[in-house]
Amino acid sequence: MDLEKAGESRMLQLNELDELRLDAYASSVSYKEKTKRWHDARLRDKKEFSPGDKVLDFNLRFKFSPEKLKSRWTGPYEVKKAFLTGYVELIGNGNTFKVNGHRLKLYYDGVEANEYDDITLYPKS
Repeated sequence: MDLEKAGESRMLQLNELDELRLDAYASSVSYKEKTKRWHDARLRDKKEFSPGDKVLDFNLRFKFSPEKLKSRWTGPYEVKKAFLTGYVELIGNGNTFKVNGHRLKLYYDGVEANEYDDITLYPKS
């Protein structure tokens, strides 16, 4: 058994293993970049709220209810302050609390009534 040939063979195997490891690392980095681009392309736009807006809050903890048709939206609450990170400070029932902006949707006080012309389908007799 030649020890020099065995040593060279072992060094070649170690170098090949290092190359495979570097290739795997480069492949994982490119995979993560592609996945991040795909994920970021499908993100919803950030909801923007301004102080004074009225919003409804989605109740995440509401699991089971005897009333099937009970709404999971609570409120309306008034926006006190909106942070750049996406959190919104709300005022409701004399309390102030912070929630994630993804849980909120704008609340409109009044419904605008559309005026329709009176259309008769059958002639009056």
